[in-house]
Amino acid sequence: MQQVVKAIYEHGVFRPLQAPELSEGQEVQLIVHSKNQISPSQMLNLAAEVYQGFSDEQIHHVEHIALDRQNFFGEAAEQ
Repeated sequence: MQQVVKAIYEHGVFRPLQAPELSEGQEVQLIVHSKNQISPSQMLNLAAEVYQGFSDEQIHHVEHIALDRQNFFGEAAEQ
């Protein structure tokens, strides 16, 4: 039997918002669809906020660090 049960994830446990039609101790399989996903345009807006208040020089420095693989892996990236 398949049913849709809305739930909230709290303290490592899914808490149903209404009583499911299940026997106590019955094993189930959960497929989780998060309602809190953001759109691509919202994601871009959030990414743009990262640089708010930064000077051009600060932005350049941050992007240089992000693109320099040596900072991530501790050794020069092989090409």
